[in-house]
Amino acid sequence: MNTALVTGASSGIGLELTRLLAADGKRVVLAARSTSALEQLAASLPDAVAVTADLSTPAGVAALVETVPDVDVLVNNAGVGDFGAFVEADPDRTMAMIQLNVAALTQLTRRYLPAMVERGSGKVLNVASTAAFQPGPLMAVYYATKAYVLSFSEALAEELRGSGVTVTALCPGPTASGFQDAANLGESRLVKERHLPSAADVAASGYRAMQRGDVVHVTGLRNKVLAASVRFTPRPVMRRLVHRLQSADRANGSSPDTST
Repeated sequence: MNTALVTGASSGIGLELTRLLAADGKRVVLAARSTSALEQLAASLPDAVAVTADLSTPAGVAALVETVPDVDVLVNNAGVGDFGAFVEADPDRTMAMIQLNVAALTQLTRRYLPAMVERGSGKVLNVASTAAFQPGPLMAVYYATKAYVLSFSEALAEELRGSGVTVTALCPGPTASGFQDAANLGESRLVKERHLPSAADVAASGYRAMQRGDVVHVTGLRNKVLAASVRFTPRPVMRRLVHRLQSADRANGSSPDTST
């Protein structure tokens, strides 16, 4: 039985990907900070193990790889965002975001990828975001981390072409979730009067893309069009547009991207 490791598995897209992997016969290792939520989820699955891990610290990453020595499928889903002007941001929170969104993802991939290559089989799914395609004023570091995830995934996919190992970057847009309700996103220009996909819909779309070996998968037609349009939009126009949209959100104290 193949082993799959899912980070950020306790809720949202990570939780739904975990269920899909388990339904596909994988032995799933669930990693997140929320011990009680992980244990409840693991108990509901046929062959699952819960590992409490805070991947926003190097020690948390080290503890996870010591507990889980090898996997056949790696899902780097754990991620966090922060909203507001960069000069006003908590420096510790900013560095923890970079550690979780970038460093932990890179370290885990480096740890598990060599054995996959040696076996000639394996899959890596990195959850990026539509935020990866443009700069994001008022979420500058978050957007930058997701741009890293996308670029890193594409580069690895090319390096591994023909090896039997695939790397997929999943790029969802705003997704309906409990977090969204808590963050009062209903009046945001990015989500108001839109029918948003559920975490289950996004996970199912991303899972199919991973199974096919797609390198980049943007969920939803609207998101695909917007991601493609970035290439034809002057950079000053794009960054000012994003700034304007997120300034509207700021009045609600909310984040426009709840993909991870």
